[in-house]
Amino acid sequence: MSKKLQAIRGMNDILPDKTPLWQRLEKAMAEVFQQYGYSEIRTPLVESTDLFCRSIGEETDIVGKEMYTFEDRNGDSLSLRPEGTAGCVRAGLEHSLFYNQTQRLWYQGPMFRHERPQKGRYRQFHQIGIECFGMLGAEIEAEIILMSYRLWKKLGLEEQFSLEINFLGTSEERAVYKDVLVGYFEQHADELDEDSTRRLQTNPLRILDSKNLGMQSIIEKAPRLADCLGDESKEHFKQLQDYLSDAGVSFTHNSRLVRGVDYYSHTVFEWTTASLGAQGTVCAGGRYDGLIDQLGGKQTPAVGLAMGIERLVLLLEQDQWEAEKPLAYIVYQGDMARRAAIKMVETLRNQLPESCFVLHCGGGSLKSQFKKADKTGAKLALVLGEREVEENRVGIKFLRERIEQQNIPRNELERLLQNND
Repeated sequence: MSKKLQAIRGMNDILPDKTPLWQRLEKAMAEVFQQYGYSEIRTPLVESTDLFCRSIGEETDIVGKEMYTFEDRNGDSLSLRPEGTAGCVRAGLEHSLFYNQTQRLWYQGPMFRHERPQKGRYRQFHQIGIECFGMLGAEIEAEIILMSYRLWKKLGLEEQFSLEINFLGTSEERAVYKDVLVGYFEQHADELDEDSTRRLQTNPLRILDSKNLGMQSIIEKAPRLADCLGDESKEHFKQLQDYLSDAGVSFTHNSRLVRGVDYYSHTVFEWTTASLGAQGTVCAGGRYDGLIDQLGGKQTPAVGLAMGIERLVLLLEQDQWEAEKPLAYIVYQGDMARRAAIKMVETLRNQLPESCFVLHCGGGSLKSQFKKADKTGAKLALVLGEREVEENRVGIKFLRERIEQQNIPRNELERLLQNND
């Protein structure tokens, strides 16, 4: 007996009852990004493994544990993209998008990480990302945070989110801080868990982000990065806070906030929610001025963010939002009426392009056709029989209101539909 075919664990189908929520989110996103002057970029799902090792960092959990990596027939090591920033930078370098230019880019699509699937967090997941290149200062950082806040408001989700921000300083300031941090945690080596012991020599800042409740006491007492920042870094962070406050955006300074990849510097931030359990981060980002240089380009300032579509969809589901239903379902009886119905519905789609019309297909009695019309949620059923065709009329059955069925001249149909849309 052959094995039952089913989706790979952690890689889910998005069925028709869910796609309207995705479309609502994607439409709102595209409209907000257009308001700010951002252009879409689309990059491949598969990249050279070396791209992610050099950008994200070989010692990170993403590269070390989670990437889907394989050899192709030429023996080259390839990986399914685990995030979008590295591919965006690679494309910019390959096509000379950064030379003496500024770029405001956005993308969306599937990413892949081999981790334990849980609600809103899958092995194939979808992200919306923003990447900005060539702009120094806190203004562009404030812009992308304000742009994400505008998206929350457009979706009616602004009350669901809290904003946390932190400042990681320059690479030189972080190097000093790492030495201080390693010295501190080495004094508490017997209290570190396995992950933190490994990170102590590879990425000690990530220890601060540990969710292990047993380590929170020593993490809370750890030296603070703010004590290693110079005046210029402190002023940069103050400007960002001022811009957000001026715009009326509330935030918390979380001095323990770090990101899970190596390329971040200066500002980092997260939008979190209490509505999704332990995995509360929905959108996160920050500045990564050293990444383009790290990948072989000229030193270029850069800042970006990414948001998880699955988690946003979960929040939208709680809003009891319903997809738009068809305006009318067309039913008919007889061969002549079938031909007339096909012609009529195409004319209606030309006349009312913003409305949805569903044509019955596949035969069946009028009773069965009305049942199918009702299941679609349509407001009206438009009825054609041979008599209606001969007299150039159409029957109107109201499916959601107690109104007697009507039979009207065909030339009055457009006006009636406009009044009921």
